[in-house]
Amino acid sequence: MHLTELTENVHEIAREGEMRVPTRVFASEPLLEKMREEGRTLEQGSNVATLPGIQKYSVVLPDGHLGYGFPIGGVAAVAMDGGVVSPGGIGFDINCGVRVLRTDLDYDDVRGHEQALVDRLYDLVPCGLGRGGYVRTDRDDLEGILAVGMEWMRDAGHARQADLDHCEESGRLPGDPDAVPEDAKRRGVNQVGSLGSGNHFLEVQRVTDLYDAATADAFGLREGQVVVMIHSGSRGLGHQVCQEYIRRFERTYPDLVDSLPDRQLVYAPLGDPVAEDYLGAMYAAANFAWANRQAMTQAVREAVADLFDTDAVDLVYDVCHNVAKEETHTVDGEDVEVLVHRKGATRAFPAGHPDVPEAYRDVGQPVLLPGSMGTHSYVLAGGERSMELTFGSTAHGAGRLKSRTQAKREYTAGDLQQRLRSEGVYVKARSGATVAEEAPGAYKDVDEVVRVSDALGIGTKVARMRPVCNVKG
Repeated sequence: MHLTELTENVHEIAREGEMRVPTRVFASEPLLEKMREEGRTLEQGSNVATLPGIQKYSVVLPDGHLGYGFPIGGVAAVAMDGGVVSPGGIGFDINCGVRVLRTDLDYDDVRGHEQALVDRLYDLVPCGLGRGGYVRTDRDDLEGILAVGMEWMRDAGHARQADLDHCEESGRLPGDPDAVPEDAKRRGVNQVGSLGSGNHFLEVQRVTDLYDAATADAFGLREGQVVVMIHSGSRGLGHQVCQEYIRRFERTYPDLVDSLPDRQLVYAPLGDPVAEDYLGAMYAAANFAWANRQAMTQAVREAVADLFDTDAVDLVYDVCHNVAKEETHTVDGEDVEVLVHRKGATRAFPAGHPDVPEAYRDVGQPVLLPGSMGTHSYVLAGGERSMELTFGSTAHGAGRLKSRTQAKREYTAGDLQQRLRSEGVYVKARSGATVAEEAPGAYKDVDEVVRVSDALGIGTKVARMRPVCNVKG
């Protein structure tokens, strides 16, 4: 595909064929070259540009790589009037997201206790497929979680009000439990507070660098501080929701499926009953994911209290990066109501935006961008140009460089854990295969992804962290 460089780090694939809008690719030359080598990332971005109602352009972010239908690191805003919803633009792990917890501990407080800490976290948080959850729930509990998310957790004694105040959407979207398939409910009924497998992790980190002291202070971050990053989503419940609604869409619109450039882009017109059911189920799964990360937050609080005798574990922020939400954006000088699909993309609203929590409104929304278990992770702030360039979005992580199969061929768990241990990183996992799949070398350069985001002004650097302990499925 031919790309035209518009400005530094901004490239465009012109509209052609069935594309309704161009495709904008926000990447440096090194990152763009990785996309070209992968083969289909840019093609997927241009396929997204064929969706009815899509506005301005299809977006591929700096961490863009191959996904299901949409590229991971893809954003598409479709008009609420005449637009569509596509499950491929949200993904199977609905509201897969990240939260960062700050503590009052310094790295020196933890040094020498890393093994005890990683062991305690591993014991408290179920990892891998199935395995139960930190919070015991029955069917009635699940219905409440699907309906109101973090509000149920607060009312049941599993969250503080401050946790809701520092969570995207306050941890609740308008979920419809009745729209969630029964098989999905059966999978989720006792998984609240479970990590899962794959690229999900619970990682203790230390803040090594501050780039914006004032914003870091507003976020409660300081150099040398111990923080905890949790990356997980809606588990089997969300996967089942996505899977079943893709099938429903295919059965409802068979002629559409045959006409698409990629059947993984199957969609339903907004307002159609199956589209409204999917949105209700997707929002319910998002509520489940917030409750899941909150339950793991409680596990972290228990571990820190047990080992270090402190209850000062506070939520900095929680962001989701697999979701579609109704928002207002400016298109051709007019405010338009749109459904913004973010697939492996983080909302990055700037200072002053009314949807940024009051505590952070003067500095912008916290953006949480993980690297890998052997590299840096970052906290950014929503950038001033994000609304203009990317529908208020930026990257969600480093982005995969190698497939899981390729990573398992090239790396072994034992060697990786030994090398990381020599670098001061303690890794504990239920599966050695997962460790190999998630090797640092399987990911792109997170520093370059963040540099581009910062240079574009869509997400500006605030702090950088290094891993101390990492728990994986």
